[in-house]
Amino acid sequence: MTLKAIIFDVDGTLAETEEAHREAFNRTFMEAGLAWHWTQEDYTRLLRTTGGKERMRRHRDDLRTTHPEDERIATLHGRKTSIYAQIVASGGLRLRPGVADLVADARAAGIRVAVATTTNTPNVEALCQACWSQPADVVFDVIAAGDEVAAKKPAPDVFLLALRRLNLSPQDCIAIEDSRNGVLSAHAAGLDVVVTPSAYTIHEEFLEATHVITDLAYANLPEILRLRRVP
Repeated sequence: MTLKAIIFDVDGTLAETEEAHREAFNRTFMEAGLAWHWTQEDYTRLLRTTGGKERMRRHRDDLRTTHPEDERIATLHGRKTSIYAQIVASGGLRLRPGVADLVADARAAGIRVAVATTTNTPNVEALCQACWSQPADVVFDVIAAGDEVAAKKPAPDVFLLALRRLNLSPQDCIAIEDSRNGVLSAHAAGLDVVVTPSAYTIHEEFLEATHVITDLAYANLPEILRLRRVP
């Protein structure tokens, strides 16, 4: 069966963004006078919970407090998104090895490229502007983001949304992920999954993945085609 689309995760897969996210959270907390500061160890643990607002609620609940309330968390997260965009726009963020070539080669071969991510749409836009100097809807044919679905990864919702927008079956596509939650999400949507672990997920297990590789420099388009489990 011919490969018709590649569906990418964003954070940790397209680029090592998590340190920029962590910095944006910590700047937001400091600006708001909130006595929170997430270390790398904290953030590694919190990444098991998908979604920024969800991580903030998890941290609050872990502290056994009721503050800040959900409404304020939503406001803080909006500010964090703005700060993240500023950090990304200031430079220093680079695509992971092999990503740009794979996207370009797929397009040249008539294979569509899509995004299925737990992050929100503005964050996808910020990354594409920083790394491709183009709008997200120019870089990708379809974008499915975490702010558009009821349940985030490891639920399959965002991959199912991407498939609906592509108007393709799971057998027509392959997913590229970096985290166990992402693998579980793609697998539940019926997709084969190639994993390229990121700095924050290198310790995770990927038992449900089709293949695990260091990064996409080790998997150009012919290799991705070879890695698929074709029925």
